[in-house]
Amino acid sequence: MHEHHPPRRSINLGFRRRGLGIAAGIAATLTLAACGGSMPGDDPAAGSEGSGGSGGSADPSSVEFTLSMQNPNVEEQDPATWEIVQAFMDANPDVVVNVEGQTVDEHQQAMQVAAQSGTLPEVFWVYNSLASQMAEEGYLMDLGPVLDEAGLTERFPESMLAGYTTDDGVQYGVPYQSLVTGFFVNEEILAEHGLEMPETFEDLVTVAETLSAEGVTPIAKGANGTSFSVWAFLTMLERFGYEDRYEAILAGDDSYVNEDFLRFYTHLEELTEAGAFSPNVATQDYVKAVEEFTSGNAAMLDAGVWATGQIQESEVGDTTTFWAGPTFADGVGDQQIFMNAPSAPLVVSAEVADDEATRDAVERFLAFYYSDEGQQILVDNAQTPVTDFRPEVDPTEQPVFAAVIDVINQEGWSSPAAQPDLVVSAETSSAMYDSIYGVIQGVYTPQQALEVVQATID
Repeated sequence: MHEHHPPRRSINLGFRRRGLGIAAGIAATLTLAACGGSMPGDDPAAGSEGSGGSGGSADPSSVEFTLSMQNPNVEEQDPATWEIVQAFMDANPDVVVNVEGQTVDEHQQAMQVAAQSGTLPEVFWVYNSLASQMAEEGYLMDLGPVLDEAGLTERFPESMLAGYTTDDGVQYGVPYQSLVTGFFVNEEILAEHGLEMPETFEDLVTVAETLSAEGVTPIAKGANGTSFSVWAFLTMLERFGYEDRYEAILAGDDSYVNEDFLRFYTHLEELTEAGAFSPNVATQDYVKAVEEFTSGNAAMLDAGVWATGQIQESEVGDTTTFWAGPTFADGVGDQQIFMNAPSAPLVVSAEVADDEATRDAVERFLAFYYSDEGQQILVDNAQTPVTDFRPEVDPTEQPVFAAVIDVINQEGWSSPAAQPDLVVSAETSSAMYDSIYGVIQGVYTPQQALEVVQATID
């Protein structure tokens, strides 16, 4: 710890969103990035007994409720949520929040069983595909009035709430965290090889060719068991018109097999031929890819905001910046795109509305979670806010996170309403991952990659 800290800078996150809403059918097998605190590499053996509550016996006059999350040990695996809970209980000593959790798959199954048996926890994290189904079946509380009463509705960018609303206007969920993804770049490696930060796709190819020829991995990636780790490439797909046409594709009025997407996959093939990816991309996983980057053996890492803490603490922390990825001269539409989309939602059991004391406690918790104080706790744990809160970030303490904030605050840049794999079925999202890694590994031609995805839609 430093005895004296330099002044912090206030940064406007600049939630400049594009106007399309989020389709109702969110994929059930999201990337683990969408789990926010639950990142690739979390220890599934940590147990499923939960991470406890306040640590002591509850006062008989206090109100208790359960927060159920997608981590076996929330305190260690999702410190942002854990700290928000502790701060809330400090400010509300009459409320005890019992925090529990399981691994993602176990949690999803447990919530389905709990809904059917009438034993849902009061507040819980869940994939939006299941949340929307629960909302339609009446298992979830309408949070619209809660947000309105707390003065929070206007604090959210529209796209942060739009995906968690039923057709008849029920606001069944609120964003747990935001999903910011792209490339982390070791500027020192670039400089050592006479390279500058890339901006265009052509720049990226030059970087790949130069570094690979000199025995340096340009982009650290790992497909083994973590085929979802294609975040930066999903943003590239957005630069070929994905957001403007995916609804028509899903409706059968358009096709994933089209000339625009073919150019994207052809560029992906060009990167592969330029030696852009880890030599062992097929056999290493995401965790190993992160290690390859943090040990200084790769110039770039495809990841998201969740990786900032680990990178900051590594030997490359002082030389790492963040990049939203290349623009394309032959792309479609706006090329000034970064990815800052809502992650999976927090939802509330409908039964909470039937108990006045519990409802009051849950409403106070949500008001605290999305207050400036709660959002600053997210920032302190290297998570971007989901409201319009202007966070304070000390670039000397959180240099990598500050670089992420700078990217999503670029003037004139905007984010799609959702990550491409989160607006399709689980089968299609898996096929999208397979198609991208298939081209990277030389298993598919660009044309075959498109057909792999379209087959799941047909």
